[in-house]
Amino acid sequence: MGALSDVRVLDLTQVLAGPYCTMLLADMGADVVKIERPGGDLIRSNPPYVDDPDAEPYGGYFQSVNRGKRSIELDLAGDDRDTFLDLVESADVVVENYRAGTMESFDLSYERLAEHNPELIYASIRGFGDPRTGKTDRQGQPAFDIIAQALGGVMEITGEADGPPMKVGPGIGDLFTATLNCIGILGALHHRDRTGEGQYVDTAMYDSMLSMTERAIYLQSYEGEAPTRCGNAHPTLFPYNAYEVADGYVVVSAFGTNHWRAFCAAIDRPGLAEEYATPAARLKHRESLYDEIAAWMREHETADVIDRLEGDVPVAPVQDTEAIFADDHVHDRDMLYEVEQPGADESVRIAGSAIKMSETNPEPRGRAPILDEHREEILAELAAQEQAIDE
Repeated sequence: MGALSDVRVLDLTQVLAGPYCTMLLADMGADVVKIERPGGDLIRSNPPYVDDPDAEPYGGYFQSVNRGKRSIELDLAGDDRDTFLDLVESADVVVENYRAGTMESFDLSYERLAEHNPELIYASIRGFGDPRTGKTDRQGQPAFDIIAQALGGVMEITGEADGPPMKVGPGIGDLFTATLNCIGILGALHHRDRTGEGQYVDTAMYDSMLSMTERAIYLQSYEGEAPTRCGNAHPTLFPYNAYEVADGYVVVSAFGTNHWRAFCAAIDRPGLAEEYATPAARLKHRESLYDEIAAWMREHETADVIDRLEGDVPVAPVQDTEAIFADDHVHDRDMLYEVEQPGADESVRIAGSAIKMSETNPEPRGRAPILDEHREEILAELAAQEQAIDE
């Protein structure tokens, strides 16, 4: 049993942020009922696909963030609205990531749902938050990951110093917001257990990116000027960077004096440890030190650098996904999960759960659902629930 095996979640979300949030809840054991609009989640049709003509037509994008959920197709603007309200009566959590005002247009606002279930936790993920938790002029505007990264300061501090602003590769505007929303839901559930009170949980993508750029915020406050891009370096620590080696790249984080001394000894430069003995001295002379370290690195291969430094100095190769799939650590930690691709003869791999627990360990609970796959099952449960109430 998962830690949340007694929790039912009605998942009205689509694309990435909302589904990732509810996926975390499903991995922890929650019964997540994915309520899909007519035609299903927008990303069901997104590639990549398995090369099998009989495979169910959803791709890796949908599979990776909707595993372990049940699906029912409902038209909230039409005849299915009452069915949804019936489901709300026995739900613990509702999660949606529409624009502000969308649920109100269906007459399914938090306040209306709370009339049917006063203990309900209602969570929203939006680009700019919900008026209930702080009204702004931006609410109602569409937002995607790159919008949030741009507004929240992430892009301004990402990239090379002489290059353009750069977004972070993974969709952190969605994923970090989703993670914070999940934390808010868990907090609200705990509060409800103590008081019986439901509540509204709201996370905004813009807010979340501002929270993630915490270093930029305090640097602005302390130094009075906006920090900008510095590549793979760190504005206040050295060495803390990526270095090109003969067959790829490695990263080194040896800013602590103990690590600095071990690093200098390993690369046969003990004199540097004495000459630049303090963090301030290393930071002041970072450019010349970088050049000397970089010249040494270019003459050595990844395996040699790792062999010299690993165990004494924080060091790692820059890995692609082929290297990740071959890494024993990844398999020992169950971080690649094999799931069925409906209709295909082969299974596929998706990322596992990074949350590890000794008694109720989260794990992906099967593949993503086919659209409307669980309609009869869910409606039968609803009928049984109504009969029990009548009796």
